[in-house]
Amino acid sequence: MGHGGELRRHAVRSAGVTVFSQGVVFAAQMAATIVLARLLTPADFGVVTMVTTFSLLVMSFGQNGYAEAIMQRDEVDRALATNLFWINVAAGTLLTAMFAGAGSLMAKFYGDPRVAAVAAGMSLTIFFNSLSVVHLALLKRALRFSVTSANDVIAGVISVVLSIFLAARGWGYWALVAGAVARLVSQSTGAWILCRWMPGLPGKAQGTSSVVRFALNVYGRYSFNYFTRNTDNLLVGWRFGSTSLGFYKKAYDLFLLPANQLLAPVSDVVLSTLSRLEKGAAEYRRYFMKGLSILAFVGMAAGALLTLEGKDLIRIILGAKWEPAGQIFTFFGPGIGIMMIYTTSGLVHLSIGRPDRWFRWVVIEFAVTVALFGVGLHWGPVGVAAAWTVSFWLLTLPAFWYAGQPIHMGVGPVLRAIWKYIASSLVAGFSTFAILRAATTLAAGSGAAAALLRIVVASFVFSALYAAVIMILHGGPEPLYGFARLVPDMLPWRRAAKRALIEERAQFGSNDLEPDAVEYAASSAARASRPDAALAEKIKAS
Repeated sequence: MGHGGELRRHAVRSAGVTVFSQGVVFAAQMAATIVLARLLTPADFGVVTMVTTFSLLVMSFGQNGYAEAIMQRDEVDRALATNLFWINVAAGTLLTAMFAGAGSLMAKFYGDPRVAAVAAGMSLTIFFNSLSVVHLALLKRALRFSVTSANDVIAGVISVVLSIFLAARGWGYWALVAGAVARLVSQSTGAWILCRWMPGLPGKAQGTSSVVRFALNVYGRYSFNYFTRNTDNLLVGWRFGSTSLGFYKKAYDLFLLPANQLLAPVSDVVLSTLSRLEKGAAEYRRYFMKGLSILAFVGMAAGALLTLEGKDLIRIILGAKWEPAGQIFTFFGPGIGIMMIYTTSGLVHLSIGRPDRWFRWVVIEFAVTVALFGVGLHWGPVGVAAAWTVSFWLLTLPAFWYAGQPIHMGVGPVLRAIWKYIASSLVAGFSTFAILRAATTLAAGSGAAAALLRIVVASFVFSALYAAVIMILHGGPEPLYGFARLVPDMLPWRRAAKRALIEERAQFGSNDLEPDAVEYAASSAARASRPDAALAEKIKAS
């Protein structure tokens, strides 16, 4: 098997590890959501969201910029890593103090005095996050996604357990603040334990200025994108108060759920893999389009199903008092699948080393989306949710056209990769909705039992129709077989078993090693020849 096949296999398995770990985190967070929604009020969630609307942007300095620069760069030595570490810590310390001091201004803006104290507490997340940016990026650069994923799982579980414990003891919104801080403390501690690299004293290092420029372009793009993603929280909280914001935020969280569980975990894997392929070459295009088609297959199905089942899911998970969140989510649902597709256009910019173009594009995205928010605000939170959906459908094709210009990758291949899944989800979704409406007894039922029954029926009917339409449009079941073949390769325990078999055979001198063993040895040798091999191998050995 060639280098491309080995790279694909490694990417698939790394993606599997990260998706699996995110599934564990999701299960813990879902359990926490079910419990916390009953221990806390929508206003508790709303007042914390008022602060995190700003704190998450400041906290991401370094995390969005330096991490991508380290993973994308051909060479990273100890001196460069040291400089980047101290730049992040210095910026994190300054931003922590500034954010805590700005709490009173935020409280005046929202007209809620609780915001100032919450801002002081949440400022700690900024500092603790800055301590782990470089360590986590070095681990990912060394392709140690399994240990970074495990670190995320442990941090997520600690955060959930602490939040529930404190909420049960009557801490109110402070339980959410403490959980957020605990997650970053745990993540940073784990990063230092897993990555044995220790920063030295800062000094002159070749490449520091170019990495900083790269990082600032990425962070500038992220900042504009962040304002786009959070202007809705700002407007809803300012116009309608903390309770309405609490309902809106829960609907928005469900809207982001598929992307957080499917796309966010594998984005680093995809970026690392694409960055190792020749930019714009046939192998690069084939890898990207294959991944995009798989994402469309899963994403469009998830979007249609959640649109059909969102109200009932929120009623079951959060309880009857959160019903307004279900009504808001109905307008988010149709944008889920296309949002996941749209987001991958950013990976093209980063993998070809053009964050400057990504930054320019996000300015356009910001202008379009915020204008739609202004229109939608007239209809309240549901209007803002609908604005999100419209924005993604309007911007997706132009985004891919612009991202692909430097490597002459037009929108034609993108359309061919996704249109059949979009059509399949629309046909299956509308058909399922009509069938459910026709079953008047099922549609009219109230209570958790009726909601659960509707979810089961909708899932079964939609899945069958979705698969049938896909087979009709593709002229056979090959897309379904392809996805089914992909799933076993993503299982983390299968990867571990193969590694164990390779080591066992090597120990006893066996000459009949599987191709994976040869590929793993070859890839290890290739990595050892890299200029930054000493740093990378130390990280891998830790």
